[in-house]
Amino acid sequence: MLIALIYGLIWFGTLNYRHLIPSDEGRYAEMAREMLVTGDWITPRYNGYKYFEKPPLQVWATAIVFQAFGLGEWQARLWSALTGFLTILLIGFTGARIFNARAGWLSALVLASSPMWVISGHFNSLDMGLSAFLVSALCSLLLAQTAGNKNSCRNWMWVCWSMMAFATLSKGVIGAAIPAMVFIAYSISAWDWKIWSRLHLMSGTILFLVITAPWFVLISLRNPEFLEFFFIHEHLQRFTNNAHSRTGPIYYFVPLLIIGISPWILQIPGAFAQAFAARKREFSSSWLLACWCVVIFVFFSLSQSKLPGYIIPIFPALALLIASRLDCLLRSNNGLGLFWKLQTLGFAVLGCVGFFFISEVSIQARPDETEAYAQYEYWVIAALIALIGFSAAASWQSKLHGLRSIFSFASGFFLCTIIAGTGHETLGRAVSGIDLATRVKALIPSDANIYSVRLLDHTMPFYLERTMIMVESPDELEFGVKQDPSLWMPSLDAFMARWKEDRTAYALMVPEQYTALQKINFPMLEVDRDSRRVIVKHPDTASSPQQ
Repeated sequence: MLIALIYGLIWFGTLNYRHLIPSDEGRYAEMAREMLVTGDWITPRYNGYKYFEKPPLQVWATAIVFQAFGLGEWQARLWSALTGFLTILLIGFTGARIFNARAGWLSALVLASSPMWVISGHFNSLDMGLSAFLVSALCSLLLAQTAGNKNSCRNWMWVCWSMMAFATLSKGVIGAAIPAMVFIAYSISAWDWKIWSRLHLMSGTILFLVITAPWFVLISLRNPEFLEFFFIHEHLQRFTNNAHSRTGPIYYFVPLLIIGISPWILQIPGAFAQAFAARKREFSSSWLLACWCVVIFVFFSLSQSKLPGYIIPIFPALALLIASRLDCLLRSNNGLGLFWKLQTLGFAVLGCVGFFFISEVSIQARPDETEAYAQYEYWVIAALIALIGFSAAASWQSKLHGLRSIFSFASGFFLCTIIAGTGHETLGRAVSGIDLATRVKALIPSDANIYSVRLLDHTMPFYLERTMIMVESPDELEFGVKQDPSLWMPSLDAFMARWKEDRTAYALMVPEQYTALQKINFPMLEVDRDSRRVIVKHPDTASSPQQ
């Protein structure tokens, strides 16, 4: 309990250290802010335009948090952090029920130290919420199929169907499609067909529709264009073509998987071999977990749309498999063999090697960001020290204190990840635009239009608490501007004509665009800038320019 409390304090205590960065963090924070301001809880909007790419469950939750606690970074990230943390507890509970108490504790430990899970839990995107509900559905299914009586099986299956519904409201039909694909793969590979009779398909489907249908019906009634865009453009086309420009090679997720589960990567072959050996039982929890991992990995590897967060649901299932493997390796004497000792020692050595590449951190720095990158190097050094120290301790403890060794090893990776991730603020502050927004927010009149010239800035609308009129390049808001073309400028010429009439207007643009407009003597006065943005105003604006 004390360990969980300390872990929770670190997990939630670091949420507010970093400012929001593009694109997901700013986007979903701004959507929640707009929902709260407009009072429209049915039609999601982003930067003032209709935004139908994803369902609104996380936006609802974040808007409620904003209403209760005000706008801020930790408020924007709370949903991801809460769902990620609760999933760690759920994995521990499930592991204890389907395996044994020690395996349950190890399951939570493995997931709590997996770098990609830790990072995702501190990042405002939809992937953690979706993963949490998908994994909750998986755990409920496992608990239902291993339940001792029919009533318990039925109740856990109803929880499973409910979690699938919430996953669907988090990110779309993938919330139901992934469990369905996994279940079919399991039934065929294990040749277990009796399990279909224990799914409570009729009552479960009704429960699923009771939760999901109201929002889909209401938004379709208010926005007839929603259904085609959401189901055809956002689901079918996303998987079958590269219209979203998120392509990647077939092996795209391989390095992400290795990094994401890096402390435990060497346990995966043994864990899968152990699961394969158990697949012919009446019901095999381990084999279902293996199918879950393989189906998700293969499905998204084949998809034409690839982003790192897509494979996050794999890690909790891997944690359960790896924990079962570690439980077997510990045996009854609580000792771990030479292989584990060499593994932990190897990561300690790898951490030492990392010091020779510290200078590489600054290789991508812009001229005005050199100091920020230099500061981040200190965070990287602290992260490496944590990794080296705890890995070395784990190696020393391995022979006589196996559980303590595993805990030390996991602690090192958790601290390494949380330190490196938290320290990213030294780099992300400039990207977020918070300093520029703070300086100009009070200078811009509440009734003034702000034009976003050939730029969709994902964080400035949130920090300025203002939406912007898009100019020429709608970016991902293309659907939204088509629904209300009066709210955007289709070309730079159209903007320049409007600018002459809109004498109280302001505009946001990149420095290169500002220079290009200067060369043609475009009438504007610079208000303020940072390394990535320039804010200008119409020269006839009453207030004096800030130089």
